[in-house]
Amino acid sequence: MEPQTIQVRNPATLEQIVELPVASARDVGAAVARARQVQVNWQNTSFFERAECLYRLRDLLLDEADRLADILTAETGRPRAEVYGNELFYLCSAISTWAKKADEYLRPTRIKPSFPLLKAKKVISTYAPRGVIGIISPWNFPLTMTLGEAIPALMAGNAVIIKPSELTPLSAMFAAESATKSGFPEHLLQVVIGYGATAEALVDQADMIAFTGSVETGKRVMRRAADRLIPVSLELGGKDPLIVLKDADLERAAGACVWGALMNCGQICTSIERVYVEAPVYQPFIDKVVEKVRAIRQGPSADPVDLGSMTSEAQLEKIAAQVDAAVAAGARVLTGGRRNPAHRGFYYEPTVLVDVTHSMNIMTEETFGPVIPIMKVDDAVAALRLANDSRYGLSASIFSRDKKAAMDLAERLQSGAVCVNDSLVNFIIPDAPMGGRKDSGFGYRHGAEGIRKFCHQKTIVVDRLGLKEEFPWYPATAKKAGQVRHLLNLLCHTGWRHKLNAFKGLLTR
Repeated sequence: MEPQTIQVRNPATLEQIVELPVASARDVGAAVARARQVQVNWQNTSFFERAECLYRLRDLLLDEADRLADILTAETGRPRAEVYGNELFYLCSAISTWAKKADEYLRPTRIKPSFPLLKAKKVISTYAPRGVIGIISPWNFPLTMTLGEAIPALMAGNAVIIKPSELTPLSAMFAAESATKSGFPEHLLQVVIGYGATAEALVDQADMIAFTGSVETGKRVMRRAADRLIPVSLELGGKDPLIVLKDADLERAAGACVWGALMNCGQICTSIERVYVEAPVYQPFIDKVVEKVRAIRQGPSADPVDLGSMTSEAQLEKIAAQVDAAVAAGARVLTGGRRNPAHRGFYYEPTVLVDVTHSMNIMTEETFGPVIPIMKVDDAVAALRLANDSRYGLSASIFSRDKKAAMDLAERLQSGAVCVNDSLVNFIIPDAPMGGRKDSGFGYRHGAEGIRKFCHQKTIVVDRLGLKEEFPWYPATAKKAGQVRHLLNLLCHTGWRHKLNAFKGLLTR
């Protein structure tokens, strides 16, 4: 039986921050009922009114940035600078984008039928909110993955209920409180705290689920949602590759690699988790990476540091097991490779591994930690083959001065996004759709797809001619059948079309 309360601890100090009651299935049902009541009126507001609420929310987040940083660093163990440079930066960008573009993305669209016999029909595609959206979010970005995902759902006219990770519920609670202060109707954005049973209750009662997390949990969410035939979007794990070609700018490539692999202690679904380097630049690249990693400052968020603690003890243990298994199988640690003995909390040293192979879990299974395994390859063909040799397909990076070659390689990578001469940046562009392939899930966040998923799409067909009857209507007659057949031959049969075109040619001479 799951506990009835959640103890939120600071992973950097192991001190308890607060104890919160767990929401029962009845509590979730009450939250959904409240959300349904307020959503009826919210869907009738204009995009302008919704955007005004968003802009006030953005102002409040900026005004309350220090309080937000206190909350977020306490429950995640991250450096304070990451709150401003990552979470707050992303939310300001997302709010600006959705406030400006939601109307455009959800505007009724006129569709012109291509078949001549259907041109008498006016066809319009429209979007309407689904109702109550359930968001089940992970602990790695407790504001971006909660409020960030809620914003397009709210702009589409929905109500939202968030079930945050039991490790990091305080940021989501701050988000809901801030939304109400900013003018969003009370109960439009709610948070329910709990473990798996609370998430299951949300799946059982919401109109759609947006889930971000592990592959295994994503599958359970999908199975449960299938019983009610409600839609789900799943952003799951990643094992994202970086390919460094021999003509790359090694200084930039090494910097992007270290940041892309270690930011947020490597706890990002799009983190660089495996690196393939062409043989001619293998050693120079490694030297640069090791030098940069050894310069990383790790410690408490109150200090001027680059790297904080892990957020989850279970994840730290998984990382240690992967690294230890790789070393036992022949990998070498060039720096790091252990729990940081200088600190009390869940600190794992930033680590660089070489002599790795695809027989090791460190190269095939998601790590989600501050580890950079680097592998030498003969050429770009070998790099591509190894990069695609994965059950995941979320994101990837390529470094090369030859942009055409990089683009050709990017097209052949089996991933939802590719960064060329950069890393991680694809996630912070809300205008561009982001989603995964293979076990990395399906559905998109960002772009038109990222807001339309929260909507019912409807097609409206209007007759424009007002004839007394249409060809297919009853009664069926031989005359009608002959006319339809003759028209179809004229319009579709290749031989008839050649004759018709020839006739048209004679008329224009």
